[in-house]
Amino acid sequence: MAEMTLPMEGGCRCGKLRFRVSKPPMLTLACHCTGCQKMSASAYSLTVVVPSDGFEVTQGEPVIGGLHGEQGRHHHCDWCKSWVFTRIHPEQGFLNVRATMLDDPSWFVPFVEVYKSEALPWATTPAKHSYETFPEMADYPTLLGEFAASRG
Repeated sequence: MAEMTLPMEGGCRCGKLRFRVSKPPMLTLACHCTGCQKMSASAYSLTVVVPSDGFEVTQGEPVIGGLHGEQGRHHHCDWCKSWVFTRIHPEQGFLNVRATMLDDPSWFVPFVEVYKSEALPWATTPAKHSYETFPEMADYPTLLGEFAASRG
């Protein structure tokens, strides 16, 4: 597996929307929920959770699609409509970047998988931790610590 290096650059399919991640990821995950299946046109979506203050859009202006509510907003390229990142409750200090939008996602492996309750029967990942829905809030400090330790 390749090593992750910072900063990480990425962008949408057409290249009109570009971003930079300047702080280490907090967690990596795969989400099997039916919403992510429909948004990604795949069995699951792949996410790199990054600190909000370690992410910036460097080119283009994202538009909101998919989730439009207070619980979260999906950000897309206005031209190619690629789903690039999601802001969930901005006050929480993190956002979710679609792993495949990184220029080099070769280091990515999901550490956690969520919503196994909605997974397609054949869809599997190498995630170390698996949850039927989301982890309990009390589980996150341990997951974040374990993920950080696994990255060195």
